[in-house]
Formats: sequence, structure tokens, C-alpha cells
Amino acid sequence: DGEAYYYGTVLSPPEGTLYFDQLIKNIEWENEKAMMFGKLIVTKRKVAWYGDESFPYTYSKRTKLVQAWTKELKALKRIIEDQTGETYNSCLLNLFHNGDEGMGWHSDDEKELLDNAPIASLSLGAGRNFIFKHKASKKTIPIFLDSDSLLLMKGITQKYWQHRLPTTKKVTTPRINLTFRTIVKHPRVDILK
Repeated sequence: DGEAYYYGTVLSPPEGTLYFDQLIKNIEWENEKAMMFGKLIVTKRKVAWYGDESFPYTYSKRTKLVQAWTKELKALKRIIEDQTGETYNSCLLNLFHNGDEGMGWHSDDEKELLDNAPIASLSLGAGRNFIFKHKASKKTIPIFLDSDSLLLMKGITQKYWQHRLPTTKKVTTPRINLTFRTIVKHPRVDILK
């Protein structure tokens, strides 16, 4: 019911630290806003959306407009594409300031994403636990994502599995997660009467 590959560390510690510092400084971070139970929630976690073209991306009932790739993101994109043998046209970044910030159960299955396209997740900074849960059987699979490590989700994974980043009091340092994705443009359909 899906494929996930954990590559372990793909950057050396000095490279990872350099990219982490550059992303903290150069990315246009903003607090995440999401609609939950009909209310607008502003999270401590910060996000940013970068990519090839000016396409929008909607999740949690909020639409983001893409920023142009920075030189650091272009370099990381090349590294991830070389590692995975896949191509990506966008990247959603999350900044978790410490273990108090996480993400609940979800699937990356928004309508703008190419069906069954791979999603490459690069972790910089603090290592964190990550958990998959099968939608039908409820079976869970935990993985520890080390700093500078890469996880690739492919095929029908998003259809049958959810994942989350649980909160923890044990982590007191920040983590940046970059998820490289492929967005498709859906043509506008005008219905003539």
C-alpha cells in the first residue's frame, strides 16, 4: 500500500549546518495559518513555499503563492534529485522551533500535487521521531529522522497512509524540514450554457 525509503544522512554535518544557517536567514518564513473546525489557527511553526513557477498551493484551506528558488534551495534540490533519481518543481519548508511544535496526522494528497508523485523530505537541525499510520488497519511504523537525512515517499503511499511529527519535550533545538514535491497546473474549465 505504498513505498517509503529512508536514505539516512545525505549531507555531511558541516554541509547540513551551513544549509540550516542559510535557510534560517534567507527564507521568507511566515507563521502557518490553518482552518481547523471552522476557526483560523495561527501556529508557532513557520512555513515557506518555493518553486519553479508562480502556481498556488492550497492545503488546510489556505492558499500559498510560490516564491522563486533561492540559490541554497536550488543546490539542495539538485542534491535531492541526484539521490532519489526523481525531479521536483516545488518545495514546502517547515520550521519547528523546538519539540513543542509538531504536525498531526495527515496525508500529502492535495489536488495540486501530481498523483502518486514522489515527495522527498529532507531534515536539517534537530532529529525527530516521525510516524506512519495505515488508514485502514491503523498499523503504525515509527522512524527516527536524523539531522541531514532524507526520506522518500512514493507511489500510492499518500492514498493509504497518514504521517505525523509528534511533539516532544526532549527536543529543545530547531528543525527545518524541506519537502520537495511536484505540482501540476489544473486547466480551468469554463462551462458554457
